[in-house]
Amino acid sequence: MAEGLLMHALRAEAEPLRSLKPVSAGIAAYGGDAASPNTLRVLESVGIDLRNHVSQRLSQELIDQSFAIFCMTSTHRMLVETQFNPTTPHIYLMREFLPPGADKEISDPYGFNREAYEACRDAMVEALPSLLTFLRREYPGAGK
Repeated sequence: MAEGLLMHALRAEAEPLRSLKPVSAGIAAYGGDAASPNTLRVLESVGIDLRNHVSQRLSQELIDQSFAIFCMTSTHRMLVETQFNPTTPHIYLMREFLPPGADKEISDPYGFNREAYEACRDAMVEALPSLLTFLRREYPGAGK
């Protein structure tokens, strides 16, 4: 979901952000799985098609190619930092840039009902403006 939502948001940005390719990878993901039916439904309801998405497990190679890593939970971030050799200083929670008091964690809806997937999607959508502000400020060549 995060990959599709961020990709959609980046399309409205100026270069070089418009050309960024978000990549989703999970700490415990199985490689090669399609997006879940509920993920497809809740993204289709906002005009995003993720039918061609294929899951992948996080790897050192993906980390080495990344400008930033945006995690869903603080546990995910801790696992990235302890199981890998992060080569980017930019490891954050997706909701980390929201104002103080906002919940910074995004619950994994896997195995739950459509409403859980909608809540997950909405938590990500709420984070996008502040995440884009971060990218405009920090990504080389953007907004400077």
